[in-house]
Amino acid sequence: MIYSNFQEEQLSLLGFGTMRFPKLADDSIDQAQVEEMTRYAIDHGVNYFDTAWFYHGGTSEVSIGKALKAYPRESFYLADKFPGHTPILEEKGSAAAVFEEQLRRCGVEYFDFYLLHNVCERNVDIFTGDQWGIMDYLKEQKRNGRIRHLGFSTHAELPCLRQFLAEYGQDMEFCQIQLNYLDWTLQDAKTKYELLGEYNIPVWVMEPVRGGKLCALNPDEEARLKAIEPDKSIASWGFRFLQTLPNVKMILSGMSNMEQMADNVNTFDTRAPLSESEMGLVLDIAEGIKNSVPCTACRYCYTCPLELDIPALLAMYNEMRYGHQPGILKRVEELPEEKRPAACIGCGTCAQSCPQNIDIPGVLKNFTEKLEKLAAAQ
Repeated sequence: MIYSNFQEEQLSLLGFGTMRFPKLADDSIDQAQVEEMTRYAIDHGVNYFDTAWFYHGGTSEVSIGKALKAYPRESFYLADKFPGHTPILEEKGSAAAVFEEQLRRCGVEYFDFYLLHNVCERNVDIFTGDQWGIMDYLKEQKRNGRIRHLGFSTHAELPCLRQFLAEYGQDMEFCQIQLNYLDWTLQDAKTKYELLGEYNIPVWVMEPVRGGKLCALNPDEEARLKAIEPDKSIASWGFRFLQTLPNVKMILSGMSNMEQMADNVNTFDTRAPLSESEMGLVLDIAEGIKNSVPCTACRYCYTCPLELDIPALLAMYNEMRYGHQPGILKRVEELPEEKRPAACIGCGTCAQSCPQNIDIPGVLKNFTEKLEKLAAAQ
């Protein structure tokens, strides 16, 4: 396992993200498989585990807490995140109540790493304002040793990120951003990476393979990579891209099964940064992907009042845009009428929750129009 040095802590460069745990048929977490994957991770040197209030409808914290109970507390690093959502704060009544509940869910007395969850234009005032006193409370918990390292995650645009860093950068020990070879230019992750370097803030990475998108390229793109590294997985290219960036100290992967876990552990057995020509190759492939809707299947859009499976619909939309039209119309028609893209009422609830800032109602409307044209042409 490759390790990175962070304030004299030796962190496995690969972290186990808990947003995409394996699930059972009833949509609950497969706890037995989570514990098997956790055991495999620890046996192979992974020592960093990342969870959050929202993951799996609030059950991820409990699940990873149970899985880690089998190991000495000092043998692993646990990261959690403070949710900057007014409804949660209003329900719980205070920042302290939220934090205490997270400790109880995880079954621990302190967090090694703790983050403000997705500081962005929609919630930066909640985190930094006086109403809830979140920043003061979290800094107090750090002084008390219940937070060992304080940082933040963000999907913010650059102006918001710059403003937050100008005001609170001195209090932030690390920052978690969406970073991969597609978003290097698509979401200007390169500039965000460089900006954090100016503040001497180490970078934590989320979505290293874009919610699996960079694990399953089209056949031509995969062939270009396999021609160079025939024995390496497609996913490994995304991780090796990040190994090339010196300020990346943690790479979180939301692994959903043992196959993914084993492949990623193998990739992180030895550091293998991309060569200059390999870097050019993946960035060229990224240029060909950019026409796709940048959904990462994070499921934040599950706030949809109609309970549309938005990630699945967007995935089908992207398949259609890639030219994979055969079968798409049939797959949509096999859905119940109330679950098709045409069922969208355009309320925008999903778009308000989307960290990628996707105009989901607009995409579903466009998808519907394309399907209608495809049906008319048959």
